[in-house]
Amino acid sequence: MIDIHCHILPGIDDGPADIVESVEMARTAYRDGITMIVATPHISEKLLPAGEIAAGVDALNHRLRDQHIPVTVLRGADVNAFIDPALLANYVVQGTNYILVEFPHSHLPIRARSILFNMTVQGFRPIITHPERNPSIIGNPGLLLDLLDSNSLVQITADSLTGEFGAEAQQCAFYLLERGVVSLIATDAHSNSWRRPILSQGLRVAGDRIGGERASKLVTENPQAVISGSPLYAP
Repeated sequence: MIDIHCHILPGIDDGPADIVESVEMARTAYRDGITMIVATPHISEKLLPAGEIAAGVDALNHRLRDQHIPVTVLRGADVNAFIDPALLANYVVQGTNYILVEFPHSHLPIRARSILFNMTVQGFRPIITHPERNPSIIGNPGLLLDLLDSNSLVQITADSLTGEFGAEAQQCAFYLLERGVVSLIATDAHSNSWRRPILSQGLRVAGDRIGGERASKLVTENPQAVISGSPLYAP
């Protein structure tokens, strides 16, 4: 499996404090069946230089090789929707045109449609992260459906499917899955003790809702298309 959204780089945001914990997260991910992880530090008002992300990824991969953990970490970011559009190219997934976009946790902004449109005009493919946890979308999932076109993709969180984020987020995740608008499931992991890098449990729940074959694509074929820059069209 491929985890397209994971806060695994140490000492950068609210993820692991040091590289020892980063390594343990990778070890947990591997035991769960994850072989690739996209490192996605938060990018918001406090900008993190793209070179610092690349250096962190290289250092972590070197440590994983030394410890014989067969997990590859790739470059990415969890980008605040209001970031300066001129900076977007610095924070795409592994040099592709895919970019993870995070709207505020408190609401879906009125400008959401224009933000996504401006990204696609520049040639980017926005991936909306964890919309099932957004109060506006929980209250009215149609707000998300109205935003989507063939260029914008949806990523939901594995822990939402298992109920770790509460019943409302879980039901919203189920609704989006069953409407067929979800392209990716990811961990959005932050540590090895809480919000862990575990995909299999959420995948199992998703399989119960939409069938194992369809669910499996959300953690294998679809994220592979993203990291390789291949076309992936919204359902």
